[in-house]
Amino acid sequence: MKNSEHFIKTGEPASVIVRIITDKPVKKTPYQVKGVFIKHYPKEEITPLLDGRYRKHFLYPRVQVKILNEQIYIIGIDEAADIVLAFSKKIQSLNFGNITFQVLDIETEHYTKQFKAIDRLLRYRFITPWIALNRTTGNNYHSLNNVERKNHLNRLLGQNIIFIAREMGVSINQKTYTKLLLNSLFPKPLDDNNLGAFYGGFQTNFILPNYIGLGNGITRGYGTIYGLYNPEEFNFDDKTFLKETQNSKPVEIKKTDPDLATIDIDQIQKTNNRFTPKKQGKRKKAGPVRVPKKENKNESNQSNVPKPKKQEEVIDESKFNSPEYHKKQHKF
Repeated sequence: MKNSEHFIKTGEPASVIVRIITDKPVKKTPYQVKGVFIKHYPKEEITPLLDGRYRKHFLYPRVQVKILNEQIYIIGIDEAADIVLAFSKKIQSLNFGNITFQVLDIETEHYTKQFKAIDRLLRYRFITPWIALNRTTGNNYHSLNNVERKNHLNRLLGQNIIFIAREMGVSINQKTYTKLLLNSLFPKPLDDNNLGAFYGGFQTNFILPNYIGLGNGITRGYGTIYGLYNPEEFNFDDKTFLKETQNSKPVEIKKTDPDLATIDIDQIQKTNNRFTPKKQGKRKKAGPVRVPKKENKNESNQSNVPKPKKQEEVIDESKFNSPEYHKKQHKF
């Protein structure tokens, strides 16, 4: 693909789910799997969607790789659905250097009419940890009481769903409802980045594709969801999960439910506009640089000198999907 004009919408948002069945359990991370795809299939149409070249064009990743039940899942969303489907037919083996997986079979599922609002609540479960907060919002979250925390998380979830729907070109003409069903309102530490994760599920009046990610860390496989309202499509080896799926039919929206949050779409738009940066004029040409005289240590105001950021605070996440990053982080 030479440019992003290759992607043409053909109708309502669709999704494709590809499950790769291998001869051995896959005990690798999504990053490692994507690294193998990038390394061994550099000229395939899917590669620019994996290595970050279209990050500015697609704010929400159209191709997502997951490791679930030690199996590889590739999810193609909207414009990338056909690309993922075509790519899956070319995979015969996956060579990680220290181990090679032979592909025994490929299972695919194709869905249309996704990201659609309905008049009932559908239940979803996070099958991987949901990282709802980043470092900035995490600090503010800890100062809230439990009621405020639940409202805050509900609002974040609703805004995330609306953002993705708009990314897919879906016009939202009715209210969006969310109801969190978390195991705890206290996030559990997940990794060395001190990111907190939540476990459980939620209800919303939106039809969302199975296995897509919500929140932060989507490219690392976090925030993966599964709809519990259609037990016929269930394919997990988890009896508890199966029982939960069979008992989760679409339910009526009860606006009097105190745990049900209503997301005001107009308010989201106003909030986004409020923080739109103003256009800056042309910068004036800099004059000659004057070297300031050295100040006495006692006279200098040390409190005004900005402290250098720690290395972990200046990580450029835009490089996470580059071939160089994969090569540096993982051995293939």
